[in-house]
Amino acid sequence: MTTASVNDRIQLIVTGASNEKTCSPSLAQGPWEFDTSAPSYGPGASMGDVIPTGSPVQGGLPEEYKVASNEELRARIRAAKETLGDKLVILGHFYQRDEIVQHADYLGDSFQLARAAADRTDADYIVFCGVHFMAETADILSQPHQQVILPNLAAGCSMADMADIESVTQCWEELTALYGSEADESGKVPIIPVTYMNSSADIKAFTGRNGGTICTSSNARAVLEWAFAKTKRVLFFPDQHLGRNTARTMGVGLDEMCVWNPHDPALGGNAAEQVKKSRVILWQGHCSVHAMFKPEHVDAMRANLPGVKVLVHPECSMEVVDKADLVGSTSYIL
Repeated sequence: MTTASVNDRIQLIVTGASNEKTCSPSLAQGPWEFDTSAPSYGPGASMGDVIPTGSPVQGGLPEEYKVASNEELRARIRAAKETLGDKLVILGHFYQRDEIVQHADYLGDSFQLARAAADRTDADYIVFCGVHFMAETADILSQPHQQVILPNLAAGCSMADMADIESVTQCWEELTALYGSEADESGKVPIIPVTYMNSSADIKAFTGRNGGTICTSSNARAVLEWAFAKTKRVLFFPDQHLGRNTARTMGVGLDEMCVWNPHDPALGGNAAEQVKKSRVILWQGHCSVHAMFKPEHVDAMRANLPGVKVLVHPECSMEVVDKADLVGSTSYIL
């Protein structure tokens, strides 16, 4: 039996198609009273994103930090690092500004920084200058005595937030109902989930519980090869572009893929036959930044700089990737 997501249940209640109620007399206000003000905190509070329910509220900075000059702030950071010594490690993502990176003990992409955090078992405090899912990953790999600190709780990843645990669970239940769960004569199971590193801890745990694994942009092909040795199909989330671009390098045709829209209750917006014949089911998620790069931008760059080499990340659309000279992870590009 398929479990409806919270959003689907709300829509059924609103339209009168369900006998459930959205409020309880024991609550001060209805449980579906969502905060629709401007995003200001919590995972997923990227520009224009809806604030996730239950996100923590971050306390305001003391006034002395707001009025301090850049040099005063740098001096305070240096003094704190000197005082704490090896008890503190600061991780800085490639995407951070120079004034942040200059204080980092390690610089890298999300996977490199997760490994750095795991290696520094001597540190009591891990300050992660990145986004929410990165700090979560470091926390998973940390030791009991360590504290992982995300300086800005509003540092969210819109892509990671596009795959919430309820919607993914609902999708999985529909797919397993369609495919079954028994292995074929060759021992391959009907479907395995694969999630990108850029996902929440809940999604990573779901993937592990269901026999899947986690990939990075640099090892996505190797992970899919591993998966296809065990299964007929892969549910890939949350980034459809990384999944599509990687699968194509392995010879998987576009007609062997389908995109699952979590907001469409009818098999993610697909016909049953299309889902059955698909080898890769792509979650309808994407990076809001990489989505801004268009094929015409590549054309314009080549026109302005003849002979230029164009390097892109596999989170870009297929159309952009097809026009690029090289495709690879952040560490590969740098």
